[in-house]
Amino acid sequence: MSPDALCLFALDASRPFGKRVATALGVALTRHEEREFEDGEHKARPLENVRGKDVYVIHSLYGEPGMSANDKLIRLLFFIGALKDASAGRVTAVCPYLAYSRKDRKTKSRDPVSSRYVAQLFESVGADRMVTLDVHNPAAYQNAFRIPAEHLEAQGLFVAWFTARLQDEPVVVVSPDAGGVKRAEAFRQALSQTLGRPIAAAFMEKRRSEGVVSGEAVVGDVGGRTAIIVDDLISSGTTLARAAAACKALGANQVYATASHGMFVGAADAVLADPALDKVLVTDSVPPFRLPPALQESRVKVLAAAPLFAEAIYRLHSGGSLVELLQV
Repeated sequence: MSPDALCLFALDASRPFGKRVATALGVALTRHEEREFEDGEHKARPLENVRGKDVYVIHSLYGEPGMSANDKLIRLLFFIGALKDASAGRVTAVCPYLAYSRKDRKTKSRDPVSSRYVAQLFESVGADRMVTLDVHNPAAYQNAFRIPAEHLEAQGLFVAWFTARLQDEPVVVVSPDAGGVKRAEAFRQALSQTLGRPIAAAFMEKRRSEGVVSGEAVVGDVGGRTAIIVDDLISSGTTLARAAAACKALGANQVYATASHGMFVGAADAVLADPALDKVLVTDSVPPFRLPPALQESRVKVLAAAPLFAEAIYRLHSGGSLVELLQV
């Protein structure tokens, strides 16, 4: 791809991920400036001409020390606005992790639907397209936006990792709750196809009220099998801990877990240290910075999602389709 074919920005907090995407694309990141003011305000502007160009801005909207998800969101919105004011032809927001996407419906009286409000913010500053990875509810995400909203999936990354390591031992794919059965079933079918043999399925009972999770029954046979728990996100790890303990109690030989986004907040480090869980696979949409380095090395495998985003950007810029990419 010609370096002049598109403009690829990565805001400072997401620059390491942006560099990996740029390397996979074979381009350099387009230069920009970010300035902080003493009163806490900031500004960001492109340092190269974007007039009429196809522009992509990478920024993963997770909170971290010194910069909340809200801080990152407002910086991205203002930068997109600056790009549109500078006459960019098309601006695509590329958010490996999209803040507030989990709050996509009302669960209590007078609840906000935050994902829809975030979509309206992106639309209001002139964003032309959104690209993200594995939101909790893809249908709700796509319905929240009135601009094209592309949804990438990390399933292929996880399937490839397990295919290279699972031999002839029996395997069961476990959904940690009934709501995730569809996601787990898609993973099970893909893994079964690549391994060329049947893969069993199971799911856990789960009830949540006031932040308290309960329910320990497992539907499906996990005894004597390698269990793979499939979820979209690990927060404190409470759901994962329940599922891993239940699988081991029922005789699972090994227990792995996959999640596209590893937030690892609260006591997640204690969950990962539990011997019931052998290894957790996540992508680099959110670096596991909250975990002790020793725990990261022994229990966590981080798979690179940057090539997936690079391929998506290439296809979008070239006028291609993402359908085949989602089937990988």
